[in-house]
Amino acid sequence: MNFRSKNRINAEFSMSSMTDIIFLLLVFFMLTSNFVTPSGLPVSLPSSQTSDIVMQKISVTITDDLKYYLNEKPIALDEIEPQLAALLQQGTEQGAVVLHVDKSVPVEHLVKVAGIAKNLNASVTLATVPTE
Repeated sequence: MNFRSKNRINAEFSMSSMTDIIFLLLVFFMLTSNFVTPSGLPVSLPSSQTSDIVMQKISVTITDDLKYYLNEKPIALDEIEPQLAALLQQGTEQGAVVLHVDKSVPVEHLVKVAGIAKNLNASVTLATVPTE
């Protein structure tokens, strides 16, 4: 008499389905995370209820001690316009200038730099921190 069962349980485990799940989770978290380019300069940005993600091409930073930086390089206020014009000429599409302005900076400095960028036909975006 043969008492052995014809249905044997296989003791092997296939990891292919587990790697598929991990890959899908990785892709999900990469797509749902914020694409934020952190500024290397210490600037306390103002908060806003709405925020858009803008691909940052050109960054102008004004710190709380009124120092100006163009793409994280120190620059004088009177040198911003020619340097910004040169950077905008290098790009084939319409330039996007992102302003990182400390919230303690008077508005007149923000307006000066935004006016320079607008005169050069660049789109100006103010970087903010989303409110929670």
